[in-house]
Amino acid sequence: MSAERTVKRRRVLDILEREDGDAVWLTSATALSWYLDGARVHTSLLGAPIAAVRIDAEGERVRVFANELDRLVAEELPAGISVEPVAWHDPLVPESRSPRVFAEERVADGLRAARAALLPEERARYAALCRDTAAALTAQLPLSHPEESERALAARVSAALVAVGADPAVVMVAGSARSQHRHPLPSTAPLGSRAMVVVCARRHGLIANVTRWVRFGPADPAAADRDAAIRAVEADAFRATRVGTTLGDVLSEIAAAYPRHGFAADEWTRHHQGGAAGYAGRDPRAVPGATDVVRNGQAFAWNPTAPGHKIEDTVIVDDGRVTVLTRDGEWPEVDVDGVPRPLEWER
Repeated sequence: MSAERTVKRRRVLDILEREDGDAVWLTSATALSWYLDGARVHTSLLGAPIAAVRIDAEGERVRVFANELDRLVAEELPAGISVEPVAWHDPLVPESRSPRVFAEERVADGLRAARAALLPEERARYAALCRDTAAALTAQLPLSHPEESERALAARVSAALVAVGADPAVVMVAGSARSQHRHPLPSTAPLGSRAMVVVCARRHGLIANVTRWVRFGPADPAAADRDAAIRAVEADAFRATRVGTTLGDVLSEIAAAYPRHGFAADEWTRHHQGGAAGYAGRDPRAVPGATDVVRNGQAFAWNPTAPGHKIEDTVIVDDGRVTVLTRDGEWPEVDVDGVPRPLEWER
């Protein structure tokens, strides 16, 4: 067993001990990829996982649909792990009458806490994915032009992500005519004078979250001031992300930052503000009253936003220090409170 999975197995067994359980079945893509060293456990991005893992004091066992077994063993699953084939028409998780054999949902909070602080191997995989994701955007956005359609740009970005082995789980594009939309699925509209691209790229189960803007022609001073104000809101979010602080309290501080930097007091209510990152797009999203606490070595992706303005990167928090992972050294940046933050790419 790898050193990484040894630590994760111990964390799961600690959860079972606290909850007075004998075993737990991991069945979500988030939990499975975390526990299985980043294995891909899907065949469709829309489908349920094709494997499940039972963990108990005796060991661990992966149940896999028989028609997927050879490929998973050869290409995805950790070496030496016990694997049991299941007919494609049978349930991956056998029925159990014991109340001490838990479904994943029974210990979801504990599992989320268990995967919050990234191990060194995970951090290395995540950092590489985030660099590749940032580089893909840096390679594609400067090739854009005002007449290009949102879908054409989305297609190029998606292809660049697939080329580095990442799943383009989310690719959103908004040209200048649609920049007021917070979640702009790409359309046939031209990019116009300015465009935003938002991606969530998944590799080894980890998800890199990043937003970038490209502009064609001179900047509007008023818009530039609003961009700076959004960066200031994000800086306050970073300062609030302190080890031991609940996500609910961080969100409260983000909400208070909007009017402090010239936005409406209720701007935070008009779109989610992000949250913890890692094996889910947000793990979890910060909502009022959220009790998950910030942990050392945890990833975050905050995304302060107002109509026509948004900023987002994947970062790691270590002892109060924020390290931006989604950087490639080429995209233009500005220092904000000691953290490099992206500017618009001007064509």
